[in-house]
Amino acid sequence: MNIFLNKKKFYLFILFYSLFAIFFALYVEYILQYKPCKLCLYQRVPYIIAIFISFVGYSYFKNNKILILIVIIFSISALISGYHFGIENNIFEEFSGCTTKSLKITDKLELLKSLKDNISNCKNVNYKLFGISLAGINLFLSLLIVFYSLKIFFYEKK
Repeated sequence: MNIFLNKKKFYLFILFYSLFAIFFALYVEYILQYKPCKLCLYQRVPYIIAIFISFVGYSYFKNNKILILIVIIFSISALISGYHFGIENNIFEEFSGCTTKSLKITDKLELLKSLKDNISNCKNVNYKLFGISLAGINLFLSLLIVFYSLKIFFYEKK
């Protein structure tokens, strides 16, 4: 019995996993009321793209170009989440979009609006699951998907 997924089932798994990841992020943001930082929002983009790519991959599962796209998408996801995880653990410096120090506001109304928006800092971990930040979990799972995709690419028979 083969416990590993074939290409067609793998695309279905990527579809449901990506949908789950997006819905979970929205749940944490809107139901649990944790404000995401900019990097948290950027980490959602590869998952949204993966949803569409997995639809195509499920229909054309014999085409290896789609599997290569999945590898690229989740490699980008691993880079973004790895950078975010590094910022959380003081390995990397925050980029200027993450800090509120980059505000150069001279108008009172703009200042009030920026304080009302209350963008979360990328260094602060607002929500943890099993003691690990969501960026750390995303890094681990993205790398796992990249390695598994490469395994399918190189070892699965056509």
